[in-house]
Amino acid sequence: MSRYIARRAIRGATALVSEAELMLEKALREKGPETPVAFPNTAYYLPTILGITGIQVETLGDLKPVLAHARSLLHPLPAPSHWTPYLGETLDSGMATLLAAEAIEAIRFVYGLQPEPLPGFKLAGGTAFTSPEGNGNGSSPNGDGHLNGPIDDIQLRSWGIQLVDGRMPGFAAIVGCAKSNEVAVKIVRELQRRNILCFLSGNVNGRSIIHQLVEEGVELGYDTYTVPFGTDTISAIYALGFATRSALTFGGLKPGQAREILLYNRERVFAFVLALGEVDDLKYAAAAGAINFGFPVIADTVISEILPTGVTTYEHVVSMPFDQIPGKDDLERAERLVQKCIEVRGVKVKVSNVDVPVPYGSAFEGEVVRKANLRVEFGGKHSRCFEYLCMAELDEVTDGKIEVIGPDFSEVERQGSMDMGIVVQVAGRQMQKDFEPVLERQIHYFINGASGVQHIGQRDIAWIRISDAAADKGFNLEHFGKILHARFHDDFGAIVDKV
Repeated sequence: MSRYIARRAIRGATALVSEAELMLEKALREKGPETPVAFPNTAYYLPTILGITGIQVETLGDLKPVLAHARSLLHPLPAPSHWTPYLGETLDSGMATLLAAEAIEAIRFVYGLQPEPLPGFKLAGGTAFTSPEGNGNGSSPNGDGHLNGPIDDIQLRSWGIQLVDGRMPGFAAIVGCAKSNEVAVKIVRELQRRNILCFLSGNVNGRSIIHQLVEEGVELGYDTYTVPFGTDTISAIYALGFATRSALTFGGLKPGQAREILLYNRERVFAFVLALGEVDDLKYAAAAGAINFGFPVIADTVISEILPTGVTTYEHVVSMPFDQIPGKDDLERAERLVQKCIEVRGVKVKVSNVDVPVPYGSAFEGEVVRKANLRVEFGGKHSRCFEYLCMAELDEVTDGKIEVIGPDFSEVERQGSMDMGIVVQVAGRQMQKDFEPVLERQIHYFINGASGVQHIGQRDIAWIRISDAAADKGFNLEHFGKILHARFHDDFGAIVDKV
């Protein structure tokens, strides 16, 4: 456990709990202890507080025991001269941070400061507010002029079912600001195409990834799987509230079953924190809170790491300095950063849609491409064709990367032939060398699923034919790669993380 991380997290937690206590004292004086407190459109009161402590917060006065509990979780800073195993103290401080953050957001609702106003912004689907005047912050109830705030129960049930049954692999809590607007868009697009929810919050020197995406015209809201919570780090608590409610709703757990809720999230909710830009004390503290849930933290800057497994499934904190990521440009680095996040959390991405221009399915596996309908063939009597699958290390494989080396068949005359080799690299934490021949034999079945494509044999005696009809629809060599990428993920996602 890094003493540096422990000191920063404990320091950030202590500061936030103190801030929450001061805000509560002020609110009690000005509003009174009986003032109602609630997040909109949820039956779970303040969900993280409810799940972890069992306290049903309904008024400002109900927050006093919550903050007293948060204060009790704080610890002194680790001494610089004596080594101690301070993981427990750091995690306690992280939980104190979450309780204090949710209390602060609740008090902000009392003052009409939530959801956070953002003039000119329009949500593409978001939490509805029942007040016809908006929420007292100059925003309107239809999603204009403010960020989302907490996710409502209706959307929780919609997304929660998808998280549980695997249609939605997980969610990413993105905190901070990307290197550039283009990088911000690329990160979100890479997550979107994998059906991973994006929860956006935080800033670096006043600039947030939310600002970057809005400037680039990216629609944010429920409809696009990108939810802008707020431009400060505290608003990231809404992501943990979503996770807590998932455990209460779909895990059959009860308020106050803190350990069971945290374990449920580690095993069933595949989420991670992506910290973009400088990491301050508060972000360290919030990260410690996320680690309690089994959610690892990946930073695109140089920070101390916690690589041993334990509370999380794999690594706890991973540093991946953006400019040191291999890649020809920033967009490729952003793609690799997302892949690293998926790898660290163990998110299993399902690619159910095979992106090819011809019909695809098991019904076409027995289809024969005869000479009269032949556009081109690989292997057989007139050319050579082979297939080879091998495993590699995770950092050696870029998921979804397809390379066509050499010419396509566009220059080959009709009913002609050419040599071809198909080389597939797979990587996964559960992958073993013994699995290679088993996976390699699946290439035959996967390619045969494309209408107008015939595959016979395997290894160095493969014979593949493409029909005129398939070629006319735009089928080319790259589509072999798309088929294999999608099918290996879909059929062997338990052992294959990258193809």
